[in-house]
Amino acid sequence: MASKFIDLNCDMGESYGRWTLGADAEIMPFITSANVACGYHGGDPHVMRKTVELALQHNVAVGSHPGLPDLMGFGRRVMDVSPQEIKDYICYQTGALREFLRTAGAELQHVKPHGILYNMMEKSESLGEAAGEAVMASGKTTLILMAAAGSKYERVCRKMGARVAAEGFADRAYNVDLTLVSRKIAGSLITDPQKAAAQAVKMAIEGKVVTMDGVTVDMTVHTICCHGDTPGAERIVRTVREALDKAGCQVKSLRDWLPAA
Repeated sequence: MASKFIDLNCDMGESYGRWTLGADAEIMPFITSANVACGYHGGDPHVMRKTVELALQHNVAVGSHPGLPDLMGFGRRVMDVSPQEIKDYICYQTGALREFLRTAGAELQHVKPHGILYNMMEKSESLGEAAGEAVMASGKTTLILMAAAGSKYERVCRKMGARVAAEGFADRAYNVDLTLVSRKIAGSLITDPQKAAAQAVKMAIEGKVVTMDGVTVDMTVHTICCHGDTPGAERIVRTVREALDKAGCQVKSLRDWLPAA
């Protein structure tokens, strides 16, 4: 079987103050890209710095993970925001993380909107365009934008000329239209490491995913995500990485192989 490049990313640095979330130290050695929270849905300046340092220790590429200003709701509650507000939120949070990277002698690889923003940008083309414009204004066509594989948001950003990495999720169930099953529905979250690994390999090698209803759907992905706050995330990430390696994938950061826009 021919080898295939794939990136493995995880949402990191979501602790803040005296509250700790995730097992960043255990997860970081097995991923190739880290989406670092920037203080709105999680994270704080001290956690951001420490997460950047940890990522660089393991040669993991770093991207910003900007969310809505909703710390209490972890950025998973819909808010009434304008396209300009989305641009400002992305610019503000990405700029903060970029400075931590700059002082550490590193560069920002990507931007991945957090939480409910994904859903909102799928339903509103203007919000999706705003995110794409914000990323292109920040890094032209060199800064990578992660977008849900097969989504309207992905298509909108590609049409704009952005450098897009299509993302699949190892630990989330899918609907037939390639949207994620609502977290309110039982079975939406895949916590069995072997099941998550099998889904990741199918995405990476076959370019397909089996939906919650048992339908097999085509899906092209460049990067696969495991959520850092999923119960047992450290076991899931390690199992997914081992399965991708065993399947013959070359698991590398996007910066090392993703084609230019």
